[in-house]
Order: sequence, then structure tokens, then C-alpha cells
Amino acid sequence: MCAMEMKKESLPTFTGEGYRIRPHADHERLYHIELERDVIDRFLEEVQDISDEQLEYIPYQRLMIAYTLVELVDENFGERIRNILNDRNSGGFTIGLGNRTTAPQDYVKFSTALTHIVGIPNFDAMSKKYYARFSVKHTDDSDSYLRQAYRRFTLHTDGTYVDEPTDWLLMMKMEEENAVGGSSRLLHLDDWEEFDYYYNHPLASYPFTYKAPASKNVSEEVQRKTFYEWNNQPCICFIDQFVYPETMKQAQYLKGLSHSMEESSGLIELELPVGDLVMLNNRFWLHGRASFERNPELHRELLRQRGRFVQ
Repeated sequence: MCAMEMKKESLPTFTGEGYRIRPHADHERLYHIELERDVIDRFLEEVQDISDEQLEYIPYQRLMIAYTLVELVDENFGERIRNILNDRNSGGFTIGLGNRTTAPQDYVKFSTALTHIVGIPNFDAMSKKYYARFSVKHTDDSDSYLRQAYRRFTLHTDGTYVDEPTDWLLMMKMEEENAVGGSSRLLHLDDWEEFDYYYNHPLASYPFTYKAPASKNVSEEVQRKTFYEWNNQPCICFIDQFVYPETMKQAQYLKGLSHSMEESSGLIELELPVGDLVMLNNRFWLHGRASFERNPELHRELLRQRGRFVQ
């Protein structure tokens, strides 16, 4: 099967009570969801007394925040965003709080509502919570590219080194100062020109070993095939930093695969405003980050959640 042969259909627009879902202006596969100001304001008002501690210590409180948002819109909202993430023709959307708040706690609550409408986030061992917040700045001694501002963070999927499903990924921009560059780099698997070659390669189904660096707080090793099927469609599992090939041929395959994706004409760079997030199907979208221009005062804080769908 060749992903490039799959027909790319134009995305429809949906209008519901308190929101509008339309094709994204910067990518023909992504949607952008606009919530009405009244919905945002009422949501923030109704969850204002829920603390970060309550969200971390009381799991059902996260689902109650999701319920709060769902009750402010129509009954189709949750189904529509779940359908978008499962739709092979799309699989992703952006959404934000419309500059109605700049409080980091509100960003955590809003992202939590969305993820718990979709499913359940995985435990993030790096932060020891169901979400992670991390900064990118001028200097860093990290053991991965996640926080290193002046390196390109190459295309990858999340969850490669953990033994649990990672169906979707959410990334939200919390703060940003003195930042030029650093845009999100995205590639839908079906827009990759050389997919067919790497998907049909003898090593495509080889179970490579993945190991996390110390900062991830995960000591186990897992074996992952680079390509597999999910819902009868080809999917990918890959990150160049944490995969450990055993032979030169395996290394050549992995290097060629990464280089091919990085050079794909299907790759786009997406700018997210502060307070906006992007949510993607992690099985057929790859993501990364462009490098920043050097600035001693550079600062960006991101929030990450990733997890599984719940029926």
C-alpha cells in the first residue's frame, strides 16, 4: 500500500452551538476550531476554583473539567473532535483561548478539558504528572533535543520508548519572549513522497530497540517496528535520538528514512500563537521543531499531553 495514493479530500466546515470548525488557513489537512468568546469566558469562570493540585491529585476532576466544556457547547462537539483525530484525511486541529486569558493555570485546565474529551493522557514520567511543562531557552545541558533551542528537532512520533499506546499528542504554547523561529514542523504520513520505498523495505517491520535518556525517567527498553497498521492503515513509530540499530545496514535505513522525511515537500512549518494548541493523531502525523535564532533572552514554555483514545 502506498500512502501517497490515498485521495486527499477537501475538509468540510462545521458550525455548532458556541463554536465553528473550519479548514486551517495554513495546512489543507488541519482544522482550526474557534470557540465563541462567551463559551471561553464561561468555561474559565466555572473552573476558576479548581486548583492545579486538585487536577493532579484527583483524576476524576480532570474529567469534570472536560464535562464543563462539553456542557457549554452542543452535544456534537466531542464527537466531532474525536472524529477529526481519527480521520485519516485530517487527523489534527488547532484551537485556542482567543486571548481571553494569559494565566498558565487556565492553559492547563483548557488543555486538560480537550484531552479528556478525546481520551485519557498517559503518565508523563519526565514530569511525573499526566502533563509536562518545559522551557526552551538560550542555554541548556539537556540530554535530548527537546530543550535545545538552536538545533532542529527532527521529525518523530511520541511514545516510542514506553510500552503503552500513544494515539494522540497535544502541544500548547504557554509563554514566549524574544523568540524568532522555532515553528512547529509537521508531516502527515500520506504526504511523504518516499513513503512507499521505506514502508516496503525489508527493515520496515524489524523490531528496533528504543531506549530513553536519563531525563525521561524511563529505564525500560522496548522493541518497536517502524511501520505497522492501525485501523487497516499504515502508521509509523520513529525518533532518531532513541532508536538503537544493531548493524550498519539498519543505521543506513534509519538515517535515510529520517533524511527523506526532513526533505519532503509535504512538510510544513506552523506558527502557534501563545495560548493556542495543536492536537494530532500520533500514529500518522510526525512532528518536530525548527531551530530558533540566537538570542540570550530567548524563552518559550510549552505544555505537552499525550495519551490514548477511550471508546
